[in-house]
Amino acid sequence: MKPAAYEYHRAYTVEEVVSLLDELGEDAKILAGGQSLAPMMNFRLARPSALVDVMRIAGLDHIRREGDELHVGALARHRAVETSRDPGVLEGFGLLPRAARWIGHYPIRARGTVGGSIAHSDPTAEWCLLARLFDARIVVQGPAGQREVPAQEWFGGFLTTASDPGEMVVETRFTRPRGHGAMTEYARRRGDFAIAAVGLAFDVVDGRFSDVGIVLGGVAATPVRASEAESILEGAAVDGDAVVEASRAAAADLNPPSDLNGDAAYRRHLVENLTRRGVAEALAVGATR
Repeated sequence: MKPAAYEYHRAYTVEEVVSLLDELGEDAKILAGGQSLAPMMNFRLARPSALVDVMRIAGLDHIRREGDELHVGALARHRAVETSRDPGVLEGFGLLPRAARWIGHYPIRARGTVGGSIAHSDPTAEWCLLARLFDARIVVQGPAGQREVPAQEWFGGFLTTASDPGEMVVETRFTRPRGHGAMTEYARRRGDFAIAAVGLAFDVVDGRFSDVGIVLGGVAATPVRASEAESILEGAAVDGDAVVEASRAAAADLNPPSDLNGDAAYRRHLVENLTRRGVAEALAVGATR
């Protein structure tokens, strides 16, 4: 199918985007990489009255370290993060380039943007899991200026965010750098959306887990924090039995959806195994590779 008729507008500044969105109304949508929006329009699952193309805005494709935070501009491509060898990225945020390799196929990674994925808010998307895992803050700009929204408040449900009408995502600020991290996921084919995914990060201090974070995808309408599993690993010896116990805990209280890809029990099984595998991978890889 082809999309329904729409108006096309091109913006060259964030202020112009905000003005156009105010003028065009709530049915207008922002067009960045278009890797999610365009297919939805072709299937007529989305019928925006107008598109505001933001890809010509200068200065929003940055990836830079500021203290203990990594600031990623909304128009930074997935591929740019994946191929980054900047020490500011690799030291403490080395999981981000590795996780970006899971995103779709090469053309999607070359065209799609970090901000577009965050704004789209698919609960299986890698950037949404990473935003929760690293306690990111989403920076948006609208008629009232800029504001920051914590990731735990940003994702409101399937394809739903805390963004107000007329606002545009301009940056994602990742915090909590840690020495070890991994993302493991399972899909029927490489590049498909994950049936289940697990992102985790932690430090190792004196042979024990520290500052543990575990986030699950594909099991609810938003990325899910595995709080009990985090508590089990926190302070536990890396060579002990806590990993098995934490992996079981990550899956135990879930009530994931059932669909053509698998039922709830299958997704819980995947989460348990992906968590255990992820810890082993994170310990082996470390922070800076």
